[in-house]
Amino acid sequence: MPLDLSRTLVVGISSTALFDLKEADRRFRKWREEDPDMAIERYRAYMQKREDEPLEPGTGLPLVKALLQLNEDAPEEGPPITEVVILSQNSPETGVRVLNSIRERDLDISRSAFTAGASVTKYLDAFDVDLFLTTDAEDAQTVIDSGACAAAVLSVPPDRTPIATDGEVRIALDGDAVLFSDESELVYKQEGLEEFHEREDALQDEPLPGGPYEDFLKALAQMQERLPTRIEYSPVRLALVTSRDSPAELRVIKTLREWGVYVDLAFFLGGVDKGPVLESFNPHIFFDDQDVHVESASERVPTGKVLYRSDSTLHELQAERDEAPGDDRDGRGDGEDRP
Repeated sequence: MPLDLSRTLVVGISSTALFDLKEADRRFRKWREEDPDMAIERYRAYMQKREDEPLEPGTGLPLVKALLQLNEDAPEEGPPITEVVILSQNSPETGVRVLNSIRERDLDISRSAFTAGASVTKYLDAFDVDLFLTTDAEDAQTVIDSGACAAAVLSVPPDRTPIATDGEVRIALDGDAVLFSDESELVYKQEGLEEFHEREDALQDEPLPGGPYEDFLKALAQMQERLPTRIEYSPVRLALVTSRDSPAELRVIKTLREWGVYVDLAFFLGGVDKGPVLESFNPHIFFDDQDVHVESASERVPTGKVLYRSDSTLHELQAERDEAPGDDRDGRGDGEDRP
């Protein structure tokens, strides 16, 4: 009988997000420029020669290790609390180094897909993936546009050793255009902060529409319910880290209440740099949609950028901003791109 994963949080992760494969990728790109016909053969030889050399950690490894530890507290009967799937564009042959590195680190990962250069995104539904982590922006964009699941492009790992979190899983998320839809953020960008505040205060009893990470957050909440401890003492600790502030904060809190989701911490920063707060919380990963926050956070904690749908107004605005000379992000000159 097929394994029922309807109550299991499934994270799909690319091999380049789990492990540091920058050097192998750099060599492949160089070989492809020098001689496209021989690039794959040279890459295959390079990986085979080093397949017994363990790979260094990638940005997603801390999260994967923490999630897999939760299964140790799972009830003996029933499906696992969480599962991790490797989705790699390596071929099965060149993927041996990845599989050996998984065994070297004693990671309980049993399912994988190796697609020999083809996009892995078409296989997400087949593996019941709730969250897809990758270093390939094109793959992440495809997933975001399809609405298949939550997805993020992971930044380079921060140059520091993560602090031990005593068996906890710590996940931090932005609000608008991540947990919630982008409609309120559009009001801010197109009509200004005052109009944004007035609107959010007036609509504080109306739940925010869900964004690309709504279902992922609800899957985390379901996972919390399956653990043996009360939710207030759950090893899964969730933090909302947003540039919203008063009077726009109440709508967020009431929306999470409406969704039936318990968030341990909420930080309404009002345009203050998110980096120091994130460093103090020390999450295994933080998700945000805006470059200014991703850049600051990625210097301190593992970070994933949530892309906008290609057909969204925010995507168009971002493209226009990226092409504009002398960009200061939001026109205020302070580098903050609220909310």
